[in-house]
Amino acid sequence: MPNTSTIVAATVGTVATGFLAYAIYFDHRRRTDPNFRKALKKESKRQARAAKEEAQAHTVKQREAVKAAVAEAKEEGFPSDVEEREQYFMQEVARGEGLSGEGTDNFEAAFCFYKALKVYPQPSDLISIYDKTVPKPVLDLLAEMIAADSELKVGPFSGGSSGSDSGIPGVGLD
Repeated sequence: MPNTSTIVAATVGTVATGFLAYAIYFDHRRRTDPNFRKALKKESKRQARAAKEEAQAHTVKQREAVKAAVAEAKEEGFPSDVEEREQYFMQEVARGEGLSGEGTDNFEAAFCFYKALKVYPQPSDLISIYDKTVPKPVLDLLAEMIAADSELKVGPFSGGSSGSDSGIPGVGLD
């Protein structure tokens, strides 16, 4: 009666030999069969196109989410009293820093920074601070939110002034 280790070694050897034989067969077929090469190339192009379409769909979805978030923030309104604005600003910056520090929800972190920016008296100064302290993925989302808000005046980056015609700030978009 054969040992268990002999059976295991024989099984592993058979599986490894089968895998190696398949790899050699696949490589030979890839090198010699023009139809197989065309099929592989076609599949590769199809996957690349699908990935590109998925990325475009994600971008469109993200822009819609940004517009919805900006509209939601405008609808909620912002405090008008100076003390309330200061407290609101500190609260939103703290929430944004916490969320961006965790790195789990970049969109929500950018939204908090956006709401803090809305009540800050000098938004362009705050943007330069954000540029130095906020992680790039969050900063990119924040830039999209700023671009989606036509009411937000951020100095030379505002949509109607002499600068970029698109109204998109150049902050963090290296």
